Amino acid sequence: MDSTEESEMIKILLQYQHGFFISKVLLTASELGVFDLLLESGESQTSTMIAERLNTSPIGMERLLETCVGLKLLRMERKGDKDYFGNTKFANLFLAKSSPKSQYNYLKLFSEIGYSSFQYLTDAVREGKNQLESIHGPSTKDFFQAMYSSEEKIEKYFSALGNTWSLFGREVVSAFDLSHFPTIYDLGGGSGVLAKECTSLYPNSTVTIFDLPQVVERANKHFVASKEHRITFQEGNFFKDPVLKLTCTFWLESCTSGMRKVCAVVYKTSQSLQTRWWSVDS
Repeated sequence: MDSTEESEMIKILLQYQHGFFISKVLLTASELGVFDLLLESGESQTSTMIAERLNTSPIGMERLLETCVGLKLLRMERKGDKDYFGNTKFANLFLAKSSPKSQYNYLKLFSEIGYSSFQYLTDAVREGKNQLESIHGPSTKDFFQAMYSSEEKIEKYFSALGNTWSLFGREVVSAFDLSHFPTIYDLGGGSGVLAKECTSLYPNSTVTIFDLPQVVERANKHFVASKEHRITFQEGNFFKDPVLKLTCTFWLESCTSGMRKVCAVVYKTSQSLQTRWWSVDS
């Protein structure tokens, strides 16, 4: 092995072993509101100014901002004897909460649940089973039970999903021409983000969202406006309940409960379709 090859391997090693540092810096800056403050202010600011407005320690904020500059999340310019920090285009587009493509809510959910959950990866591999009971408590049997255990958690989860679909939701629903389907049946449609994309892209179609009762109640109340007459809801559990016989297309979203269950649902829905067209998004 020559020195050049070894140097490249060392770079990869360092990237892998310190990779979580990068995500945690991004998550921390997002949670503290750094990107929102800089976007709303419309001008670059010193670390002291940012620390005062966000109520953090000056030295801690300075180090965080400098790290964000190194990661190209922020830009820095020298004015006199002080450093001024501002958002990059990347930060304005994806990290500031007011951006249409903001990933803030997803990052927040990932920081609170995803990041901590990976602390149990070794146990999961050793035992060969999920660690939901260790993460969320002994009464938790599946992921959705944890996410839907309170209105606050449902809202956080829906907001996070809305962020992810803002990146490629339109591409998903336009991957095939669904304009000749009068009814689109959205299994596990949650907050109705894809349903809104469908009704926007296909003005002659209606969408029925099939999801758990507590999910439907929350979505109907907070995420789907009353004027959205082309979006309706049906309560149920698509792993257990029968699916209506409709001439429509089915979308199966975010089924993370295992491929056997997913395949069973796909088979059941395909049998109920008069026009058999469906798509799985996992």
